[in-house]
Amino acid sequence: MTSIAGLGPFLAYLAVALGLVGIYLVVYLQATGHRELALIRRNNLAAAVALGGSLIGYTLPLAVSIHNAQSILDCAIWGLVALIVQVAIYLAVRAALPDLSRRIEAGEMAGATLLSAASIAGGILDAAAMTY
Repeated sequence: MTSIAGLGPFLAYLAVALGLVGIYLVVYLQATGHRELALIRRNNLAAAVALGGSLIGYTLPLAVSIHNAQSILDCAIWGLVALIVQVAIYLAVRAALPDLSRRIEAGEMAGATLLSAASIAGGILDAAAMTY
């Protein structure tokens, strides 16, 4: 069947992408000064917005890296580049708002919204720059 001839590569790229997202979440959750998942479990909207924006900001360039990749290794390398960019964005926002973690823990939306927007904007620019 030609309609599912690409199933193997699809599954391979999907597995790599899911693995990279898992790695991203582990690294990102360690980089932040607060415990997003615990806060989200306690219904902290600020933590959910911040983490959600970061995840979108990471997966946008990851999707572009899958689209442009010449190989699985190529995709993985660019996925790691996107990870570094997102962590750098978090660190930049934290430098601008040194009390960011405290604000997110307190459920304050302003800092979380800025972090989310910066993460998504950075992800869009990162994705656009992947013109290899």
